[in-house]
Amino acid sequence: MRRKHIVWDWNGTLFHDIDAVVDATNEVFKPYGLCPLDPDGFREVYTRPIWVAYERLLGRPLNEGEWEELDRTFHDHYHRLMLTCGLSDGAVEILTSWGESGSTQSLLSMWTHDRLVSKTGELGIDRHFKRIDGLRAGTPGGHKAEHMVAHVAALGVDPEHVVVIGDSLDDAHAAEHVGARAILYTGGMTRRSELEASGFPVVDSLAQAIEMI
Repeated sequence: MRRKHIVWDWNGTLFHDIDAVVDATNEVFKPYGLCPLDPDGFREVYTRPIWVAYERLLGRPLNEGEWEELDRTFHDHYHRLMLTCGLSDGAVEILTSWGESGSTQSLLSMWTHDRLVSKTGELGIDRHFKRIDGLRAGTPGGHKAEHMVAHVAALGVDPEHVVVIGDSLDDAHAAEHVGARAILYTGGMTRRSELEASGFPVVDSLAQAIEMI
């Protein structure tokens, strides 16, 4: 039987950064006079693409040029706050044991490519991945599906043997788009009820995701 290949998501999945994301979002919207969010409040409005979540927060469409400024400000705060964040529970052991089993894994994120490569190297986990892809300069964000197409094609793996593990419906839809399986993790930015309503398998730890595979 062919071994499975895992495509991991980064933010909210392997990298436990929900507090940094929420705090950075609160900083972004402080000038708008919005009440600060806690993680559960953030999960209530979170969706991808993220500008839709921002419109939910503001209760109106974004003005021309407003998204770019909000995004820049968010990342300024996030890149400062993320320095206190680390990997999700058990991530190092799981990445190591999966690789030692003879199976392969890769990383696909909507975070910037250069920072993603740098951070995984800093944390000492880059060696576990067959491929690492983030958003490269000049590449639009939006949904993850088309990025998943390119990622899987570059890997040269059969999508039928791919399992995507992520924390958002965007991860699941990207997996579905290429004909892969998806397992959704509750440690990130999407509330559990929304993950469960999608019909995809839902787990509360990365170890449970591996067991499900």
